[in-house]
Amino acid sequence: MSARCVLALAALLACACTRAPDGSYQGYAEGEFLYLAAPVGGELVELAVARGQVVQTGAPLFRLDPNPQSLQLEEAAQRAEQARARLADLEKGVRPSELAALEARLTSARSGLERAERDYERRRTLRDEGPAEAVADEELDRFRAERDVRAAEVAAVEAELETARLGGRADAVVGARREVDALDAARRQLAWQIDEKAVAAPAAGLVQDTLFRPGEYVPAGQPVVVLLPPENLRVRFFVPQDGLSSIGFGDRVEVAVDGLDRDLEARVDFVSSEAEYTPPVIYSKESRGKLVFRVEARLDPASARRLRPGQPLEVRLP
Repeated sequence: MSARCVLALAALLACACTRAPDGSYQGYAEGEFLYLAAPVGGELVELAVARGQVVQTGAPLFRLDPNPQSLQLEEAAQRAEQARARLADLEKGVRPSELAALEARLTSARSGLERAERDYERRRTLRDEGPAEAVADEELDRFRAERDVRAAEVAAVEAELETARLGGRADAVVGARREVDALDAARRQLAWQIDEKAVAAPAAGLVQDTLFRPGEYVPAGQPVVVLLPPENLRVRFFVPQDGLSSIGFGDRVEVAVDGLDRDLEARVDFVSSEAEYTPPVIYSKESRGKLVFRVEARLDPASARRLRPGQPLEVRLP
């Protein structure tokens, strides 16, 4: 039994795709699938397609639960509004009523300074022009100190009023602006995550498979829909080394498929530079060599729609 199995395997390897008696090469259709996933995880709440369905570009494929990103987005929006309010308060300074109160204090302080200066000048004049005992030294010093105190009070209120009109400190304003920018960036990131949870078809094609059902949790980056655009369907066949010189990049080949009344046309866009053993799973009747070179050709989308991945075919050089 084991000897017969070895002989059968050897026969299968010997029958792998090389040149047939009619000059054709046996091959098959190969699909380059698109595995569509969302960059963030979530529960699958809607699957808009089914296996075997043909979809157009931009058609909705599936949608994940927008939570918790939608709730986080609402929180970030509220925090951004609070940060903007703080920034506006820092930029505009104190309220008008507070400015009016400071201006009133300044007026009162200036009035007190004028009165103190008059009192001091009057005592000093009496001291200089009158009798020596008219104004004592201690009294003149007291009025001078009163004048200096009133002047300092006026300077302090003027500085306070100027600071109030300037608004918040420069570093505080810069910090508030950066906080607003950071919250806006967080909002944009959350909005992007919500948008990415709804995936649409990047190209028209056939839905080859769906990998999740509604209600299941889909991890981030895990494919949900497998899509095959017609331009991603290729013809793959293998050429022995003695026939390699007859085919090159850009050459036109004719593809014969069972059930089609006419051959399809394809263009060679890949010729392997390395030899490999004849693949064991190839639809062929006989072989003349064990080492072959892989060749791939691309069909036009209209012709590719008539094929399915794995479908056997024959490739002939014109």
